[in-house]
Amino acid sequence: MREATAGARGGAAAGETASEARFDVEAVREDFPILHRAVHDRRLIYLDSAATSQKPLAVIEAMDRYYRMHNANVHRGAHRLSEEATTLYERARAHVARFIGAAEPAEVVFTRGTTEAINLVANAWGGANLRAGDAILVTEMEHHANLVPWQMLAERVGAEIRAIPIDDDGRLELGALDRLLDRRVKLLAFTQVSNVLGTHNPVAELVAAARAVGALTLLDAAQSVPHMPVDAAALGVDFLVFSAHKMCGPTGIGALWGRRALLEAMPPWQGGGEMIGRVTIQRSTWAGLPQKFEAGTPAIAEAVGLAAAIDYLHGIGMPAIQAHERRLTRYAIERLSELPGLRIHGPLEDRGGALAFSMEGIHPHDLSTILDRQGVAIRAGHHCAMPLHERLGLPASARASFYLYNTESEVDALSRALLQSREIFGLA
Repeated sequence: MREATAGARGGAAAGETASEARFDVEAVREDFPILHRAVHDRRLIYLDSAATSQKPLAVIEAMDRYYRMHNANVHRGAHRLSEEATTLYERARAHVARFIGAAEPAEVVFTRGTTEAINLVANAWGGANLRAGDAILVTEMEHHANLVPWQMLAERVGAEIRAIPIDDDGRLELGALDRLLDRRVKLLAFTQVSNVLGTHNPVAELVAAARAVGALTLLDAAQSVPHMPVDAAALGVDFLVFSAHKMCGPTGIGALWGRRALLEAMPPWQGGGEMIGRVTIQRSTWAGLPQKFEAGTPAIAEAVGLAAAIDYLHGIGMPAIQAHERRLTRYAIERLSELPGLRIHGPLEDRGGALAFSMEGIHPHDLSTILDRQGVAIRAGHHCAMPLHERLGLPASARASFYLYNTESEVDALSRALLQSREIFGLA
C-alpha cells in the first residue's frame, strides 16, 4: 500500500471529522490497477462492490509472491516450503482474529466464504441441536445464503422458519419479536447490514432478545466487516460470518467465527484429510479447533491474500473508510433523489453504501445494460434477496454500491447516465 493512502492530510476542515480529513480517495484509487481500465471506451466507474470489491496491488502482489516463493501444502510437510506456507496460513488466521475481535485464532475457521460458513453452522450445529418443533428466526431482508441453508435444515429435522418483517422504510419491525421470539426459537440468524436496503440492524437489541429466550445468534457480517469496525466479542453474537472478496481480498475464502465452547461441541461437517486425529478402518477421531472444520487442502494463497487485504484496510483505518462511505452515500442519495421517476429503497439515513433503486418505466436489467455502455457498472436483479423484493412488490431492482475507492464525481456520472437512460426510453 502506498504511504499516501494511510497518511494524515492535515487538520480537519469545518464540519469534518478527523477520519474524513485524512482520507485521500485519489491516493486510494492509485492502489487499484483495475480502476485505470476502460469499458466500452469509457473510464470504468465500478459501483458493484456489494457483490465483489476490487483488489489493491498489495493483495495481488502478496498472492503472486506466495506462489513464486512459498507454494506448498500446509501442516503436513517437514520441508522448508511447507513450514513457510503453514506460517503464512496461520498468520492469516491470526490477522482475521485481531481484525474482528476474536478471543483467539482457534475460534476462526476458514471457509470458502459467507455462504459456506452459514452452511457449516446449519449442518454441524443445527444438525446436532435442532429437532422437530424447534424454530429458526430470520428476517425478511436476508440474503439467500442466510435463508436457504436454514430451510434445508428445517425440512430435514422438522423445524419451522419464522421471519421478522420490515416496515415501509426498510427497517425491522422489532415489535413483532414479542410474537415471533419464544422458547421454540433456537437460533436467530440475521444480517448486520442489508445488501439491498443498506439498513443497519440493531445487533445489541436483537442479541438481547434472543438471549432472553435461550436462543443463539448468527450474524451475517458480509456487508459490515468490509465497511466498518466490527468486534465479534463485543457484539455478543455466538457466530459471525463474512467473505474476503467483499473486503479487497480474493474470492474463494471467508471465515466463520464462533465461541470456542460452541465450536468444540459441534461435530465436523466434512470429512477427509487435515480434520482428523486418528483414523482406523472402523472409526475416526477429530482434530482440535479449528482444523476439525477444515477438511482437505485449504485456500492457502487466498488466506495470504486475505491477510494482505486486512493489512491494507487497517493501514487506511476502518473508521476513516466508514466516514468516507457515509459521506459518499449521503451525497448519492441527494443526487439520485433529484432524478424524476427514481425511487430509492430502504432508509435514507443511518445506512450502508448498498443503494437499491427503481426507475419508473425502465426495467432494472435494461437500466444496467444502458449504464454499462457508458462505463458505469451497477447490479440489477433480486440481489439474492427474493423474499425482500416480494415484500417491496418488485420483481427486481437496480443497485449501486459504494466502497473506499469511489468518488463524488462517480456519483455525478451515475446521475448523468440515469438521466440519459430516461432520454433513451423517451421519458425525459
